[in-house]
Amino acid sequence: MEPAVEPAVEPTVARTSPPLPDVCGLLDGIPGQRVSHQVTRPVEVSTGAPVEASPRVRRRSLPRIPVPFTLSYAVVLAVTSYVAAYADPALLHALHQGSSTDVAHLLIAPAQVLIASALWVAGGLVSPFTLGFLVVLTALERRLGGARTAVVFLLGHVLATLATEVPVGLAVLVGHLPDSSLHRLDYGISFGVAASVGALAGLLRPWLRWPLLTAFGGMLLQDLIAFTDPLTNWGHLIALSIGVGTWPWVRRWSRERTEGAS
Repeated sequence: MEPAVEPAVEPTVARTSPPLPDVCGLLDGIPGQRVSHQVTRPVEVSTGAPVEASPRVRRRSLPRIPVPFTLSYAVVLAVTSYVAAYADPALLHALHQGSSTDVAHLLIAPAQVLIASALWVAGGLVSPFTLGFLVVLTALERRLGGARTAVVFLLGHVLATLATEVPVGLAVLVGHLPDSSLHRLDYGISFGVAASVGALAGLLRPWLRWPLLTAFGGMLLQDLIAFTDPLTNWGHLIALSIGVGTWPWVRRWSRERTEGAS
């Protein structure tokens, strides 16, 4: 017998099966579900926390009011002008008398009447000082900001009022004026507007500064020459001078605002 030849046994090569795909999330017992072999990315789950917008986005979504002081003040003046146009004459006289910065009221409640007198426009909305208020204070607030514009306005309003009323009180005290001069009506925004014009001129270029001062100052001088209300007319010139005297401060404030914005 021939010896049995054992068949050659091929060496077994260990075959490694491909890794099973991640079957997490598949339904059991349903064949044919396709599994993507792509790399899965983690899904971001929203926690419900609000995403903070960038400063630029916030500025676009919330428009900034450019001149809040001027606009707010203009609304107050519009309301008081409406009251002056439609209120009963007796009531209106009482309101004006209570807001007057005459000597009698300044001696009793100076702070209250100085503020109250600046809430009225002498002559109503048709007064030229109404247009001057809107134009001048808007231009000034854009350069200085609301708080410093209010300082300039109140500085002219308060100092010019005191500069005109204190001499009246002294004249009554020495007997040069009657006692009725202590109760004269004195209210309005004209002193503050005149001071604002003087302050704004210091921020303009010379070719615009001097024509503005010449035209406005000339108008005030004409009113003084007419001698219809000399005390108020002197107050306007004093307020304009006060505004011119603020040039060193308003120029520094304007530079600081410009550098801060840049």
